[in-house]
Amino acid sequence: MFSFSCGTLTLSLTLALFALVCCPGSGEKAFKVHVRPKKLMVKPKGSLEVNCSTTCNQPEMGGLETPLNKTVLAEQTQWKHYLISDISQDTVFHCYFICSGEQVSSSFNVSVYQPPTQVILTLQPTWVTVGKSFTIECRVPAVEPLDSLTLFLFRGNETLHSQTFGKGAPALQEATATFNSTAHREDRHRNFSCLAVLDLLSRGGDIFHKHSEPQMLIIYEPVPDSQMIIIISVVSALLFLFVTSVLLCFIFSQHWRQRRTGTYRVRAAWRRLPQAFWA
Repeated sequence: MFSFSCGTLTLSLTLALFALVCCPGSGEKAFKVHVRPKKLMVKPKGSLEVNCSTTCNQPEMGGLETPLNKTVLAEQTQWKHYLISDISQDTVFHCYFICSGEQVSSSFNVSVYQPPTQVILTLQPTWVTVGKSFTIECRVPAVEPLDSLTLFLFRGNETLHSQTFGKGAPALQEATATFNSTAHREDRHRNFSCLAVLDLLSRGGDIFHKHSEPQMLIIYEPVPDSQMIIIISVVSALLFLFVTSVLLCFIFSQHWRQRRTGTYRVRAAWRRLPQAFWA
């Protein structure tokens, strides 16, 4: 009875040791799946290359799961290199391998981006009185992702306003930022501009900058009453001098003409004028 129990225990220990050596515990993965690169950015309708690899020495099967067009560029036992085409929106892809009947996968995100190519700044109205309000508007068409975009409105080197956008905004739409300001006398010498910044560093991309063309306000400053009186007086004096100079020119021209033609005819006609009147 004792020998049977010892034999049974020995057999059980042998089987357990064999299971530990040949079949690692189910609590940990026997192999891993890697994706290169980890962070991917692509323009709309663009393409990118992805490498799927595994630590399994002899995988039974492996590949890339995606509804998009994919082409195998190269492959070996432990890796496959793909070209994914016509990516039009943010997508999640899966690399997978099967080793010893166990499947392990690794997911990665591909983000679609469109950097700002045009920044349009408008001032409404462009002609404004000191102390009155006006609106600064900046528009950036067809840019994504909007949650990575920031618009800055400047007056000279001064930042008037900054605008960010949430993740719920639809892709490839026009981003707009507006700001109401009050016109000052100094604004006639300042440029207004807009800067669009698309920051993709957190997604594995770069930072894109685009400036608008500078715009200037036409500032009108009301003239006080005392200054208006002075201006009217000066204008009146100048007008009087102008009329006087015209009359003097006319008189001198007539005098010069009389000297050329002679004055005796004029004097004779002047003497006959009373006789004709009495007749």
